[in-house]
Amino acid sequence: MDRHVFDTFRSIVYEHSGIYLNETKEAMITARIAKRMRVLGINDYQHYLQFLLHDQTGDEIVKFLDVIATNVTSFFREPEHFDVLGDLISQWIMNGRDRIRIWSAASSTGQEPYSIAMTAILAAGSRAQSIRILATDISTKALNIAKAGVYSSLLLEGVPNSVRSQFFIKKKSNNEVLYQIKDFVRKMVLFKRLNLSKPPFFLQTHIDIIFCRNVMIYFDNIVRTRLINELYRLLNPGGYLFVGHAESLACIKTDFTCLKPSIYQKPIIS
Repeated sequence: MDRHVFDTFRSIVYEHSGIYLNETKEAMITARIAKRMRVLGINDYQHYLQFLLHDQTGDEIVKFLDVIATNVTSFFREPEHFDVLGDLISQWIMNGRDRIRIWSAASSTGQEPYSIAMTAILAAGSRAQSIRILATDISTKALNIAKAGVYSSLLLEGVPNSVRSQFFIKKKSNNEVLYQIKDFVRKMVLFKRLNLSKPPFFLQTHIDIIFCRNVMIYFDNIVRTRLINELYRLLNPGGYLFVGHAESLACIKTDFTCLKPSIYQKPIIS
């Protein structure tokens, strides 16, 4: 790929998603863009770049970002976060809280928000009907998978059998074993497309808990700081922010209180 073309693709990715791709990512970008080019029948990277730049509908930029975005996730990833989540929900329910709102900000193919929903049901029992989860991602492809809620048996490795039987329907398709998230779990989650690099976000309600994990590692400090400030604004006082274990707010000026590595709280102002 021509260097100028490569740098232009990098600039487009940064402008539209906040994802910073350095020079070492050329092979990855080339391979992922080639997938989109094959769909369109375009054989030259310069020609595809021009097609992308001149698309008036905006549809192609969405499809372009779909192939660029990295969607790595699993059920109950970083399990200590779900232990803390379960304890928080149990405590709030016992204290009479009748409304809990949770946001999975980089939901990918759905394993995180569904893990949040399952944890909430186990912690709150019949009171889980008061809990709602917003799940957002920039990738329409990932969101479509998440909305379907169907996963291969390989993706459920490590999920206890008791959890599988309570929250999944086992079925077969073309001799492959699949697991479908049960409807009562799916109904707790609302999936929406959202670009985390473009605040402010006009959510209809303030949030009690935000999971924004393993996405800020792709942002530079400018985008990261802008995002953290927006998450702080949207959290209720006393609300919690979970970030990935590889992420930290140490280099960002923020009013969040660090409770333990990767878990932060918005102070309650008396």
